Amino acid sequence: MPTSAQVHYVTPDRLCIGLYIRLELDWSQHPFAFNQFKIKNQAQIDTLRALGVERFRYDPGRSDVAPPPEANRQPAVPPAPADEAIQAAIAAKRARLERVGRQRAAIHDCEKKLLGASRAIKAINRNLFARPQESLQEANNLVETMLDSMLTERDIAIHLMNDKLAGEEVYHHQLNVAVLAMMLGKQLKLGRDEIRALGLGALFHDIGKVEMPEKLLYKTEPLSPSEAELMERHVQFGLEIGKKLNLPPEALAIVFQHHEHVDGSGYPRGLKGAEILPLGKIVCIANVYDNLCNRPNPRDSLTPYEALAQMFAQHRSHFEPAPLNLFIRCMGVYPPGALVQLSNNALGLVMAVNTNHPLKPCVLIYEPAVPKHEAVILDLEEEPELQIIKNIRPAQLPQQVFDYLNPRKRMTYYFDTSERSE
Repeated sequence: MPTSAQVHYVTPDRLCIGLYIRLELDWSQHPFAFNQFKIKNQAQIDTLRALGVERFRYDPGRSDVAPPPEANRQPAVPPAPADEAIQAAIAAKRARLERVGRQRAAIHDCEKKLLGASRAIKAINRNLFARPQESLQEANNLVETMLDSMLTERDIAIHLMNDKLAGEEVYHHQLNVAVLAMMLGKQLKLGRDEIRALGLGALFHDIGKVEMPEKLLYKTEPLSPSEAELMERHVQFGLEIGKKLNLPPEALAIVFQHHEHVDGSGYPRGLKGAEILPLGKIVCIANVYDNLCNRPNPRDSLTPYEALAQMFAQHRSHFEPAPLNLFIRCMGVYPPGALVQLSNNALGLVMAVNTNHPLKPCVLIYEPAVPKHEAVILDLEEEPELQIIKNIRPAQLPQQVFDYLNPRKRMTYYFDTSERSE
């Protein structure tokens, strides 16, 4: 905490454009979006003076100017009882709060859908061998439900979900890969039947791992050569299980080909280019991304931004260029789960990205004056004066910011459709 000698205050009559101030008020006691900001115009000065505060704290290091000296004080103008500036600002804040409420409602609705999908996947896995046809029907029902929601004229929004909401992590991976693959399929303008096969294959892409020893599946250290060789056999096991389930041919191909790379460096057959079916190439991208973000040891996981950067910079020869580039564009430079700094220096966690507006995601804002459970979520598409200026690694956050934003150890995604029009 700064000492009293380091704290600077200015009286209302000495406020000026370019001064960076910190309001020592509860967030609900003023009409501004943030408790600290740089004064941009006279209207903000008028609103600040109308608050009836005796003095304002300011930060010289973030200010463009110093307050005018005592001798050059501007004459104080008492605000009118119904000051237009403050009334307009309060109205703007009410509108902002309404938008935040809508965003929270959308996330809550998405959480309910995720919970239902997670329960369906648990049932699919539980009945896989005892009632295989029932498992296949459950999977088809889940994919159809997702299709009906996804294949509309509205934009798709990918949400970062509560990592403890839906339960076991094994189901998260199946669901993450299905959601991301189907989203990419829609953006590639595939037909309904192709996206249905894509979703079904993605849900079962790792089904062969039921034949793997659990200690191998959950091992956090690097696999030995013999362990890696055994792990690669899960695609063959998956193909055999898929045939018993009577999966359609396109879904079977996804199960068998989701680790093949277009440069021939994948497995099990080292297929190249056109030898790999297009749907298999799509699931490969979604699978690699989720595996990078959700490694067995969470400490080894990459941030979403790092995962996309690594896929493009180091491994893009593994993927078909068009779907990879579109996937990166849809997830955005700031994908869900990314920690970011805004142009007003606020810190936040990206909660959702609209695939048609990837540079303007929804961001949960760190604001110590606002209780954590009421944290503000800003939709940057509706905040034109704000932009993201950089990504931040979790280790760079002060502990109190880290605790407030609660960066996810596990990334879990689900989707919703945005009501906004182009």
